[in-house]
Parts: sequence; structure tokens; C-alpha cells
Amino acid sequence: MNSATVRNLLVRGMLAGLAAGLLALVVAYLLGEPDVDKAISFEDAHAHEHEMAVVSRSLQSTAGLATGVLVYGVAFGGIAALAYCFALGRVGRFGPRATALLLSGCALLTVYVVPFLKYPANPPSVGAADTIGKRTTLYFLMMLLSVLLAVAATLLGKRLRASLGTWWATVAAVTAFAVVIGLAYQFLPVVNEVPKDFPATLLWRFRLSALAIQVVLWSGFGLLFGELAERQLNPKPAKATAVRRSVPAAH
Repeated sequence: MNSATVRNLLVRGMLAGLAAGLLALVVAYLLGEPDVDKAISFEDAHAHEHEMAVVSRSLQSTAGLATGVLVYGVAFGGIAALAYCFALGRVGRFGPRATALLLSGCALLTVYVVPFLKYPANPPSVGAADTIGKRTTLYFLMMLLSVLLAVAATLLGKRLRASLGTWWATVAAVTAFAVVIGLAYQFLPVVNEVPKDFPATLLWRFRLSALAIQVVLWSGFGLLFGELAERQLNPKPAKATAVRRSVPAAH
């Protein structure tokens, strides 16, 4: 794959990430923001001191939310496009669309779902202010570990394919990934800072909405980028238009 193709795919990946970010923004605004407002109301009702917000809540839920989601979509779209350039043709006999969907699904699993199951997203008023550094470090450690283990599992599956076949090599690689992730879940510290009187349904809805945002973002990216990559890598030949000319009748 030459540099021009990589550059074109990178641009298409960022555009697909932007479009997928717009879809995720709608989900975040409709599903996530109402629960954030309720969590903030809970926090205000139980706070001993009320501090003036530097940025208004209305700005946070509109321009701030849009900026964060769209920048996230563009950035990860570009990173995923570069990973796609490396993965295409190396992870099996998949076409451009199928490779894009496979990559986006793996990214959703390793970058978000696996860390989420250990350290799920929390709304405002959940979590102590003095532990935010520790919680952030643990989350990114879990994310890094998940990505590295996914790469190692892929390499293991390719190495075992010659002796076990594609099916059992895949089963062995996935099993190894799940076992090591399970050990990480067991030995990494547990974070439980939910207030005792915090509504359980509100916490559950917030976490479901956070998961839904990521599912929409990555599935939308996989579909959009797969189509753009297909058109870039396998362009359809232009249809020849036959011009019919009338033949004069013989006299």
C-alpha cells in the first residue's frame, strides 16, 4: 500500500469518524444528558458547599458535548484508519468492508468494552475528587492491557493456524485473551465509590447510555469507513456508453 493510498484512507477514516461522531452525539444528547442532569441535581442536593461552575451547564450539554464527541470521533477515526492500513490482508481473506467492520468491532471490544466491564463509566457525584488520578490511571492501564493482549492474541492465532486450522486457532486465541483479561480483572484494584443513597436505576441508565454511545460510534464508523475504503481500493469501472448511430438504409 503506497503513501498516497494511506493518505487517502486516513482522510476517509477521519471523515467517517466525524460522521459517526455526529450519530453518537445525537445518542449522547438524547440518552446521556438527561441522566447527567439528574446526577448533578443529586450532587447539588447533597453538597455542603455550592461552587459556581466555570462553564455553564447549558454550554456543557451543547457546544462542550459536541466538541468532545466530534474531536473524539475524528481522532479515533484517524487512528483506526492507520490500523486498517496495517490490518488489511493480514488478518484473513476479508475484503475492505469486512475488514473495516472487523476492525471497528475489535476496537469497540478492546478499547472500550473490556475496560468498561472492570471500571464502568460513572455520572457526576459518583467518585471521590482525591482519587480521580488513581481511577484514571487504572482505566487507561486496563485499556492499554486490553489492546496489547488483543494484538498478542491475533499473533497467537496466526501462529497456531498452520497446525490447528483457522477455527481452532481462533478459539485458542480468544480463550487465551479471555483468561488473561479475567486474571487482570481479578488482580487489579476494585474501585467502588458510589454513594449509598445514589439511585441504582440512574447509575444503570447512565452506564447503558455510555455504552450505547460507543456502540453507535464504532458501528457507524465501521459501516461508513468500510464503504469509503471499498470505493477507494476497489473502484468500479466506468460503464461504457454505447452511442447508437443510425445506419442509412441501402438504396
